Amino acid sequence: MDADLDAINGRELPSAQIPLSRERIVQTAISYISDHGLASLSMRRLATTLGVEAMSLYRYVVSRDDLLDAIVEDLVEEMDSYPDVITAPDHGWQDFLQRLAHGVRKVALAHPAAFPLIASRPAEAPWLRPPLRSLRWVEFFLNGLEQEGFSNQAAAAAYRAFTSFLLGHLLLEVASHGADLGPLDVIDDDHNDSLDAYPTVERLSPLLREDHSAAEFEESLENLLDRIALIKSEN
Repeated sequence: MDADLDAINGRELPSAQIPLSRERIVQTAISYISDHGLASLSMRRLATTLGVEAMSLYRYVVSRDDLLDAIVEDLVEEMDSYPDVITAPDHGWQDFLQRLAHGVRKVALAHPAAFPLIASRPAEAPWLRPPLRSLRWVEFFLNGLEQEGFSNQAAAAAYRAFTSFLLGHLLLEVASHGADLGPLDVIDDDHNDSLDAYPTVERLSPLLREDHSAAEFEESLENLLDRIALIKSEN
């Protein structure tokens, strides 16, 4: 595509048919990552997908870093679209945190290839922890726990425990869906390495391949809530 040549030949540009916007660029980038992987995303390739020249994007996103930050913001804000996720406890803090945890997991499962950005991009403040790294959602989290009788110390400790659990579990889960985690990248199931020297691993490999992610998430979340209850009682 040559936008300049199209212009002088009087052909309408794709961007004239569907105007560019920051929202459209971000949504297209998320779709591109889903289809091609995070490592493949570049401003030039994104512009080609949108049917415009790369320079056109810089009116709306000043750099690739700005684009990646916008993607993270969009992913976190997606929790607003899930009716089960609430911003304050209605039926106790355990129900509140369960809903919030499942909201984050839904985002991870909806966008497994893009979800690692939530862990890797710099946060708005150095003490914000992924994946619950939006100041708005952290405000909801802390206010909600304080309304349920948590002390300042217990609410902060619960935030640390909650985010550590979610990040570790969900990064491993999206890796099983093919997300690129760098050194944590999953091993291809079709690899040909011999297991002759590891007979127990070979014997149990069908069981090891079974996907129990949903049940494991639920069980681990229940254990976490028990731990947070103990934190609350001790502070």
